[in-house]
Amino acid sequence: MPALLIIAIIVGIVLLVTGIVSAALKFLLFIGLVLIVLAVIGWIVRRVRGAGSRV
Repeated sequence: MPALLIIAIIVGIVLLVTGIVSAALKFLLFIGLVLIVLAVIGWIVRRVRGAGSRV
């Protein structure tokens, strides 16, 4: 019986860590998408403003 309890604890810990990593990856994916959108907007604004000032 204690072996089954130890296995259940290990499986629970593994699932907990997997859930935390998955949530972290989803959060980082969202942050990455936001950064890409901001970079594209900044690039567009720079192209529009700098179009007449090229030498």
